[in-house]
Formats: sequence, C-alpha cells, structure tokens
Amino acid sequence: MSDANVITGTIAAPGRLDKALAEASGLSRERIKALIAEGMVAIGGKPATSASAKVAAGAAYTVEVPPAAEAAARPQDIPLEVVYEDEHLIVIDKPAGMVVHPAAGNPDGTLVNALLHHCRGQLSGIGGVARPGIVHRIDKDTSGLLVVAKSDVAHEGLARQFKDHSIERRYLAVCAGHPSPPEGTIATRIGRSDANRKKMAVLDKNSSRGKHAVTHYKVIRKLRSAALIECRLETGRTHQVRVHCASIGHALLGDPLYGRTPSELRSILKDLGFNRQALHAASLGFEHPVSGKWLEFTSELPADMRELIGQTAR
Repeated sequence: MSDANVITGTIAAPGRLDKALAEASGLSRERIKALIAEGMVAIGGKPATSASAKVAAGAAYTVEVPPAAEAAARPQDIPLEVVYEDEHLIVIDKPAGMVVHPAAGNPDGTLVNALLHHCRGQLSGIGGVARPGIVHRIDKDTSGLLVVAKSDVAHEGLARQFKDHSIERRYLAVCAGHPSPPEGTIATRIGRSDANRKKMAVLDKNSSRGKHAVTHYKVIRKLRSAALIECRLETGRTHQVRVHCASIGHALLGDPLYGRTPSELRSILKDLGFNRQALHAASLGFEHPVSGKWLEFTSELPADMRELIGQTAR
C-alpha cells in the first residue's frame, strides 16, 4: 500500500508477536492483531500470520499502517478570539474546553470547524480534510495560543520551525507542591504508556520507543501546597508539560490523567469547579514563514486560573 505509513525496526525482547510488536512500534496489541489479519505485518521479510506466534529478539519487522479515512470537517459559526491574522496564517487564543480538530468523539464544535467558517475555507490543505491548517495542537482543556496555517507555504514554513525547535513557546501552569530546585530542565523520552493507552509516560532513556522531550521550568510564585510555574518547551510532545511535571512529583492541579490534588486543596478546586489541568499557553513566538519577520504574542491567564491562584495564595 503505497500511501501507508511504514514502521520498521527490530524486536527488542522475545515473546508473543503481538506483544513484542506493540512494545516496539508503539501501536496497541489490538491494532497489531488487526494489521496481522490484514497482511500488513512482516517478520524477517515474510508475512506474519499469527499474533500468538513466538518471535526472537533482533528479528526485523515491517508494519504497514493504512491511513485513516478522515471525514471532511464542516464550517460552524463558533466565536473565536483572533490575536493576529493575515493572508498566510492566523493566531488564536483558544479557550479551555475546545478541541482543536475533529476526531472520534468530537466530530464538530472544534477549532477547525470554527476556522473553516471564519476563514471561509481558506486553510492549508496539508493537514488533510479533518485537520486543515493545523500545524500543532494544545489539549482540549489547555487554554492559550496556537498558530494555524492558511496557505501551504505557511504550513511548510511553520512545520519546519517546529521540527528544528526554533518556535518559542512559554506555558504557565499551577503544579502541586514546590519544585526543588525551583528552576531546572527535564529531559526524557516520552511515549505511549503501556499501562494506559490514553496516557503518555516517561520511558527508559534507552527505549526504542517514544521521542526526546525537553522542558525548562521555573517557579514564578509559591502558593499554598502549590506553585505557579513557567515552562519553556524545546520540543512539543503530546502532554509534554503534564507528563514532565508529574514525573518530578509535581503534577498540575486539576489534571484528570496525571494529577492527584493535594488533600488540603481539594475543597478549593471543588468550590471553584476547577476540573481541568491548570495549564495555559501564555506566549508564542516564531518567524513569519513568508515575510521572515519575527512575531511574538502573549495571552493573559484566563479567569479560572487567576481565581485558582488567588484562592491558593499564601
């Protein structure tokens, strides 16, 4: 299948084929089983026929993953906070609770649906019909800035900057406890968790899975059993700030996946109705992909995070 995504490598540890391939490729065991049934998996150059077959360490594998059939997103008249816009790109200050693009469980009501209406369909087609213009994402319950490409040349130029880590991204977050030291760098590999496929996790540094991730953090203000921190991203991995903060024992307040709210703060979060990760994409800087001019944008903390900080102030 010429348009399939081809994953190749070698098996790290012997065992059942589906389990070994899931660990090596990052795909789920159920997905691996389905691909084996479809004839999309080869071991040592020969088609794999049984998910339960034993496979040796060092065996070469090839997995062909067919592209998902995406439904075209439709325009919807949803209000947007536009920070900047020209013929090539648009910068949006996204509210918490808005999904960036349509996916299973969120077919509409997304940022893409709103952008298709606002931009009258003038978005880069590189991301496909379900993700037009999308160069990067922030989680549904993370608020703040992101840039969207309206032209293909802008999409290519922005994607290049994300790839070489020249885009400047600064997040503000409220984490549990007081990080020590109060300033530092977290550098790990991040990949899909084996225990929970909805979660990402810090992997062993020698793992063949995952991607290198670097976050620079600094405590801005100590709060009661919590702290306001600034996180600057060198890389942009899925859930990066959330995973990294949790990995040093200071998960973000309100984080439903990675956090555990300190007991003394539970009543405050409950009274505020604060049930999202306390994370805000506060600044975004990049070189305009067409003009070459450096652009930088900032976004104030949203009201819910300001209230949270006010209620936990020492």
